[in-house]
Amino acid sequence: MQTKFNKAIEIIDTYNAEDPNKTTFEGESIAKELLYSQRMTRKLLEVDSEASEELQLAIRAQHICRWKIERSSYPMDRIGYFKWRNDLKKMHSEIASEILHDAGYETDFIERVSFLIQKKSLKKDQESQMLEDIVCLVFLEYYLEEFMSKHTDEKVVDILQKTWKKMSTTGHNLALQTILSERASRLVKTALNGA
Repeated sequence: MQTKFNKAIEIIDTYNAEDPNKTTFEGESIAKELLYSQRMTRKLLEVDSEASEELQLAIRAQHICRWKIERSSYPMDRIGYFKWRNDLKKMHSEIASEILHDAGYETDFIERVSFLIQKKSLKKDQESQMLEDIVCLVFLEYYLEEFMSKHTDEKVVDILQKTWKKMSTTGHNLALQTILSERASRLVKTALNGA
């Protein structure tokens, strides 16, 4: 019999598989947000194999249907960026809440997952902070190289410093164990020396 958790994961993955943006992974074409969500889950369970069901579902749905709200539809400035990010969080939590309701979860459980997806009480709520740490670790391991290929060293260092400030001490320790390319390692050192 399928559990509520497995049903929810299956539906989240079905939504993310609709991402029109594709990437190649192990020789196969895959929806970018589906791959991202799977990497988020994998990294969380590497760090905490006993993570709560709420955190596991929040991690999986953290970018659900992200492509539906494009950055280009907002002003290309700092205010526009934060408005875009906040609207995304709201959308992600609303879609996830509907999925969890359909899977049979209770209101309190759904509200907790929504809280985590919106990254409320960072630094104060342990699971919110864990989600943020996982976001940062996944970026470093899987997406930093692509980001570096499109930006100057100065921009990369700035982003790394901002990323570092969002993370916990545990997150920092895990980040320093991430195997990086020579350029990435150099820029991380530069970022940390200037942080």
